[in-house]
Amino acid sequence: MQPQIHVISTGTQTIEHFTKVIGRIHQEVDFIHIREKDRPARELVEMVKQLAEHEVPLEKIIINDRVDVAAVSEASGVQLAHHSLQVSEVKKAFPDLLIGKSVHSIDEARAAQQQGADYLLYGHIFETASKPGLEPRGLDGLKELTRSIDLPVVAIGGIAPENTKEVIRAGASGVAVMSGILKAKDPQVAAEKYRKRIKEVHNAYTV
Repeated sequence: MQPQIHVISTGTQTIEHFTKVIGRIHQEVDFIHIREKDRPARELVEMVKQLAEHEVPLEKIIINDRVDVAAVSEASGVQLAHHSLQVSEVKKAFPDLLIGKSVHSIDEARAAQQQGADYLLYGHIFETASKPGLEPRGLDGLKELTRSIDLPVVAIGGIAPENTKEVIRAGASGVAVMSGILKAKDPQVAAEKYRKRIKEVHNAYTV
């Protein structure tokens, strides 16, 4: 399977701007995460509605933390954090939701796998402005984690088109990007660059 591209909202853009940009680029990415910690549930549902109006498929949309919003808006899945409901609880109540879990260690990854998570989000891999002063886990940490579990791992943190190939070679099943696409001068061009690198590494492995 070709590695995936996940785009995560920055939490700093207007609903109108975000949904318009995603409407332009969604064909270049596999999943769109709505990660808006300061917005109420009603606004999150509105974001999903506006994305649908821009012809973004619901099966591409993942809601961060808010299981209720994911269920009501008929989004594809939910991304759970350390403070969220347990994976097993969500899986039992909403068996049709795709469930991702954000992890930062092998122990957390194994626990999420045991509880039934469908995939993991792991990072941060490289230095990033969103995690100032925190030591990145690096490619070695990513490689060790992917070899320790059986779930797909999406890597996040400082991932640019130029280092995407290294991340996939370290075992990641995909990359997650925020500002690298959404705050680029031309998000469409940026998304295309990531897709090009993903295709290159995929083709190298399948030839």
